[in-house]
Amino acid sequence: MIRIGFAYNQKPEQSALTGNKATAHQKTVDDGELSRLQNEFSATDEFAEWDSRETIDAVAKALAALGEVIRLEADEDFPERLRQARPDIVFNIAEGKNGVNREAHVPAICEFYGIPYSGSDPLTLSLCLDKARTKEALSAHGIPTARFVVAREMSDLPRVSKTLELPLFAKPIHEGSSKGITERNFCRTTDELEAQVKFLLEHYAQPVIVEEYLPGAEFTCAVLGNGKTAKVLPIVGMNFAALPEGALPIYGFEAKWVWDRPDRPLEMFECPAGIDLALTRAIERVTLDAYRVLGCRDWSRIDVRLDAGGAPNVVEVNPLPGILPDPADNSCFPKAARVAGISYDELIQSCLRLAATRQGVPIGRRLKKVQTVSKAASPPRAARSRDHDGPAAEESVSNRLTA
Repeated sequence: MIRIGFAYNQKPEQSALTGNKATAHQKTVDDGELSRLQNEFSATDEFAEWDSRETIDAVAKALAALGEVIRLEADEDFPERLRQARPDIVFNIAEGKNGVNREAHVPAICEFYGIPYSGSDPLTLSLCLDKARTKEALSAHGIPTARFVVAREMSDLPRVSKTLELPLFAKPIHEGSSKGITERNFCRTTDELEAQVKFLLEHYAQPVIVEEYLPGAEFTCAVLGNGKTAKVLPIVGMNFAALPEGALPIYGFEAKWVWDRPDRPLEMFECPAGIDLALTRAIERVTLDAYRVLGCRDWSRIDVRLDAGGAPNVVEVNPLPGILPDPADNSCFPKAARVAGISYDELIQSCLRLAATRQGVPIGRRLKKVQTVSKAASPPRAARSRDHDGPAAEESVSNRLTA
């Protein structure tokens, strides 16, 4: 029976924003209140991309059906605990903490020790966290994406105005989970652009990417698989009609933290998206092109938005997709999997099996105990099992995707 290392970052249990989310319910928030909420969030959103205990426990449970799970929290002691544990393979969902290459840290350390792992490699993870370099790679391969300019300082704004056409959308270059994204990022005038770029440069201490705004519908595409066998799960459409009247069609800070409340949840996602077959195929093509060009492996989530002519454009690529286990939560990848007939446990197991097959790691079925490697102890090394039923299990999921 194999030993599965499980690498993750667990977010603090309480968010300072929880109380505000429950009380800030009006359609619009005045500038002072929005600034207060956004400033408070930016002071605490260091852990926004990390996973909750609920998600971590759900993933560990799913993995335990395939082998012995060793929890390895990706903190400063992770390299030594990984070296001590030396699992047969690592299932990685760790987003990292420090620097622009933070999402690449766990796989890079795994490579250093020669330990197989799930998901994309360090280069792809670092590339996709940099929105500008992602778009440069896409553009070089002819994959549609909105025109953009990077503003590293305020003196770059004249170049933005000369190169791009209003309206524009500005956002931090190295963030996810809607960090730094509000309705104010939509800039109709050069004055609005100047004010928002100044705000983002000051609050996030990183370059700002400014893009020509894509006015069409938005979709999220979950991809499962590798190479020519990679498949797009049922497409998730953004239901901007669920936003308060007059709100901009943007799934950002307000939609996630102000308007979406436990007592009044937003029905933001439609899966499968209500679009015709021709558009579905066009979105799938551009999604898979981006997935392959950027070197994504096993799974990723790719955001797509239509331009004024109705053509799909890639907005962002996330090789570490959100995987909240509760069907009531707005988590697109598990939602798409459920529509495809894939349970949460099967989704997690499929990703691990895909990674294991790529690297020749055998996987069994028997349930094993979940353990946590302490910082003081090293578990005994277990012999590798020769059971290998990965391809058969992958074929079962594949059949459901193509049925």
